[in-house]
Amino acid sequence: MDEGNWTSISEFVLLGLSEEQDLLIIVVLLVTYLVSLAGNSLLLGLVVTDPQLCSPMYFLLGHLAVVDMSFTSISLPQALVHALTQHRAISFTSCMAQLFMYFSVGNMENYLLAAMAYDRYVAVCDPLRYAAVVTRSLCLKIVAASWAVVIPHALLHTVMAANLHYCSNRLQHFFCDLPPLLLLACTQPLTIELVISTEGVLVALGPFAFILASYVRIGVAVARLRSAQGLRKALSTCGSHLTMVLLTFSIIIWLYFRPDSSDTEGHDQQVTFLDTALVPTLNPIVYSLRNRDVAAALRRAGRKVLAWGI
Repeated sequence: MDEGNWTSISEFVLLGLSEEQDLLIIVVLLVTYLVSLAGNSLLLGLVVTDPQLCSPMYFLLGHLAVVDMSFTSISLPQALVHALTQHRAISFTSCMAQLFMYFSVGNMENYLLAAMAYDRYVAVCDPLRYAAVVTRSLCLKIVAASWAVVIPHALLHTVMAANLHYCSNRLQHFFCDLPPLLLLACTQPLTIELVISTEGVLVALGPFAFILASYVRIGVAVARLRSAQGLRKALSTCGSHLTMVLLTFSIIIWLYFRPDSSDTEGHDQQVTFLDTALVPTLNPIVYSLRNRDVAAALRRAGRKVLAWGI
């Protein structure tokens, strides 16, 4: 774009998942958001109220539920309103605020997954010392340190995006995300691209490297057991977490760290929808169905509700 065409942008127009008022999109957005809120609220309620879900792992799982509810609430309600009303404008300030929250909460989920990987590593590789090593105090420190990393990271990218010169305000997305914003810049944003390829890689993919190292150690420990029972126990312990890790980081790598291609712009919105809606919705379902403790807590809660009804 020619920098001479630059004008001050006071608002962006979000073109959404579709430029037409599609009933199917409205239904999908509404159902996905409600299921995500219900599932994560239920999981958080179980962790808070059930005394048998008091281990550090469930503290992390409860925090993940809060992060997931926040993650879906950043973009889906707005996308739903835009789909219903066809009023797709968002102010420049609101767009930057949304970008900041999206980066903060989205990266926090990655760090929680890394903390849970460490929990699983100790549970499998050093079970006798698990209670002494993985404590609630340690988890609190991990969560606080993670926020201390992701908030400055999000602020850095938001400030750089706010200082760009934009030659158009028509954003080919259903919320304010960095890649579609960069496409509207009047000049190639070399500084931001450099930061993404250095600091961004470290902050966003650092947790993935830690998770990968943890699972390599778990794999080595399980291989030494040389028993089908040990393998089944390891899969039972780590299966739910590993499933969500693979899904989450596959989406992140596709969206932010693949080579640029104009042919994938339409697919990016669909993949981002998976990241912002499907993953937070699946988290409570996967952890509930694959976790015997959570399933047992759910049954106990169900019996209490029935008893109150009687």
